[in-house]
Amino acid sequence: MKKVNDLLENLTSPFQAYTDFILKIGLGIAFFLHGYGKLPINQGFIDWLSSQGVPLAHIIAPLVAWSEISAGIGILFGGIIAIKAQTLGNLVTRISGLAIVVIMINALLFAHSHWSIFIGERGSVLFASEQLFLLLLGLYFFIKGNYNK
Repeated sequence: MKKVNDLLENLTSPFQAYTDFILKIGLGIAFFLHGYGKLPINQGFIDWLSSQGVPLAHIIAPLVAWSEISAGIGILFGGIIAIKAQTLGNLVTRISGLAIVVIMINALLFAHSHWSIFIGERGSVLFASEQLFLLLLGLYFFIKGNYNK
C-alpha cells in the first residue's frame, strides 16, 4: 500500500497547489450559471417564490439571480485579484463564500425544504446532496479565503 500511496503522491504533488483553484472553477461556474439561468426574471419565477412563502418575491427574484452571478464571479476572480492585491482578493473570495452560504441556506429552506438528503425520490435526494455540497464549498471559501495555511 505504501508503494501505491507514494506513486499517487508523486503523480499528484505537482498539482497540489492548484486544488483550491479547481474547486473555485467548479463552484464559480455553477453559481454563475444558476444565476444566469434565471435571467431574464419571469413572472413564473416570481410567482413560484411567492408560493414558497418568500416575502417581496418581485424584489427577491432579481436579487437571487444577481447574487448568484456575483458570488460565482467573486469566487472565480478572488484568487486572480489576490495575485496583485492579496488582501482585496482574499476579501472578495470570503465575501463570495459567505454569499453562497446565505444563498444556499435560503435555497434549502425555501426552495428545497420538501427534499431530504436521506429519504425521498432518487432525483430529489441526489439534488439535495448537491445543494449541501455547494453550501459546504461556500463555507470552505468563507472560512479559508485564498490563504494556504
